[in-house]
Amino acid sequence: MSITVYVPSALRNESGGQSVITMEVTESDSLKDVLDRVAVRHPRLGRRICDEQGRLRRFVNVFIDQDECRSLSGMDTLVEDGAEVRILPSVAGG
Repeated sequence: MSITVYVPSALRNESGGQSVITMEVTESDSLKDVLDRVAVRHPRLGRRICDEQGRLRRFVNVFIDQDECRSLSGMDTLVEDGAEVRILPSVAGG
């Protein structure tokens, strides 16, 4: 069972230039489990996604397939086989 994590261009320096990370998952893996594994592989990317308490940073949005994780169960959302996880930093400007 595997999922695909998509890294936006703004964060690719933190993932060693990778735009796509493929990961193995189990039936009981939550988004937190997935992001923890991303952080093990790419610690700098992990620090940009989650804060020191392991919570999703305020200006980072994570979508599981078409749904923003905060509209689901947040970090406790189960990530199913074949899911696409997209990390999107918020865009701000004036």
